[in-house]
Order: sequence, then C-alpha cells, then structure tokens
Amino acid sequence: MKQLTSVVCRILFIASFLLAGIAVLEKLVNLSGFTFLRGTDPWRVLEFSAVALLFVIALQLRELKTFLSARDSK
Repeated sequence: MKQLTSVVCRILFIASFLLAGIAVLEKLVNLSGFTFLRGTDPWRVLEFSAVALLFVIALQLRELKTFLSARDSK
C-alpha cells in the first residue's frame, strides 16, 4: 500500500505541473489569438492542476503521519 501511495503521489505531482505548464502555454497562445485546447479556459486547467497538487499534499501528510506514529510507538 505504501508503494502504491508513493507511485500515485509521483504521478499526480508530475501531472499537476504538466497541467500548470499547459495552462500557462495556452494563455500565452491565447494572447496571440490562437488556441490549442479548443474552448477550454486556461484557468480551468490551472484549477485541475491545483486540485491534483492538493491531493499530493494530502497523501504526503498522511504518509508523514503514519511514519511518525510508527516511530513513536517503538
């Protein structure tokens, strides 16, 4: 279970930064009058990035809590 959580954290962390990069790139492309997301607002993509990063933070805090509780019980 610990390895699964670690893999999910890494995937979500990378995905959140990729989504943030896509949102910034889309905004820059929109300033020149073009688009590549076809109607999706770049702020919406940035919101998805923030939600993914929030899950990463929550999973990391959960891992830290279980590590500290295991260390204190010894």
